Amino acid sequence: MRQPHHPEPDPVLPGQESVWDYPRPAIAEPTARHIRIVHKGTVIADTRAAWRTLETSHPPTYYLPQSDIAMEHLRPNPARSICEWKGQAVYWDVLVAGERLAGAGWSYPSPTPAFAGIRDHIAFYAAPFDAVTVDGEQVTPQPGGFYGGWITSREAGPFKGIPGSRFW
Repeated sequence: MRQPHHPEPDPVLPGQESVWDYPRPAIAEPTARHIRIVHKGTVIADTRAAWRTLETSHPPTYYLPQSDIAMEHLRPNPARSICEWKGQAVYWDVLVAGERLAGAGWSYPSPTPAFAGIRDHIAFYAAPFDAVTVDGEQVTPQPGGFYGGWITSREAGPFKGIPGSRFW
């Protein structure tokens, strides 16, 4: 059987982490980085109490505590998915200034024991929002649509989601 091609990791610059050094299976860890999401002038989330999940070849995904999210702008979405490590995800729509961002967030109401820290936390795709920042730096959404990682200058790739990365 042909083995999938794994790319050569990008050089790691000072202050960076290589996503190729992240573990598989994935892990979750708390982070004090300042996470902020703003859309149409409305602050959707602002926290220094997030968790980040790390998985080989993926930029971090940030899970924000509901206590630091403007929950009045969120509505449940009927979509569901399964993660082999975290369990069943539920999705959230974000409503701001008459606009509905369908499925822009997701959470794990009953995560597996290894991911208990992300219970009552919600992750968001970066692409639909006007501003998504980590420590003041605008993030780049992880390529590929399905993936919810946030790329900043702190991560070295290449990142899962680019063309040809399906079997990384």
